Amino acid sequence: MSESAPIEHLAGLTSGDLIDAEEPLRLFAAWFEQATRSEPRDPTAMSLATVDTDGLPNVRMVLMKAFGEAGFVFYTNTDSQKGLELDRDRKAALLFHWKSINRQVRLRGPVERIDDAEADAYFATRPRLAQIGAWASKQSAPLESPHAFEKAIALYAAKFAIGTIPRPPNWTGYRLRPLLIEFWQERPFRLHDRLEFRRETLDAPWRKTRLYP
Repeated sequence: MSESAPIEHLAGLTSGDLIDAEEPLRLFAAWFEQATRSEPRDPTAMSLATVDTDGLPNVRMVLMKAFGEAGFVFYTNTDSQKGLELDRDRKAALLFHWKSINRQVRLRGPVERIDDAEADAYFATRPRLAQIGAWASKQSAPLESPHAFEKAIALYAAKFAIGTIPRPPNWTGYRLRPLLIEFWQERPFRLHDRLEFRRETLDAPWRKTRLYP
């Protein structure tokens, strides 16, 4: 498909020149590549939904840092509310919404921590101030005073003034391994396209179902 094809030509899941709709990860990669070209802000932004101890859902925005056959990776403080909920329930849901191409992708499945080597490698690529911020922030905890965070940043900036900054022990990545991936494409008059891929286990083949909008 031409790089200059107008967005209107991308509408619908039946465009044979756009995607192979038999495999969800290839389909996601195609949509993500289009969103990367057209989305005015960050196409990696996604909603992450978890559940607290009372069964009440929590949702917030995080950034996808990697995706592939192994799953979808994001990073956070393990002592934060989302980190605690992820470690307790080991299940979550993700949602991408790309307004520029009128599409969204929804994912559900089990969650696992990535290994230390992968987390260390990613942390090393972050800007130095972001690395310091990861040490300084007690994410989700009450802020003692308006200047407490700035003071903590200054303290860790002095501590790590020279040399490589190590990854904090309470900061790592999580990988959602989807059992369900649903693709949604806006069409006129609410005749939207919805295509669901579902598998019973992580080793099972995907089953494809077209859904009513």
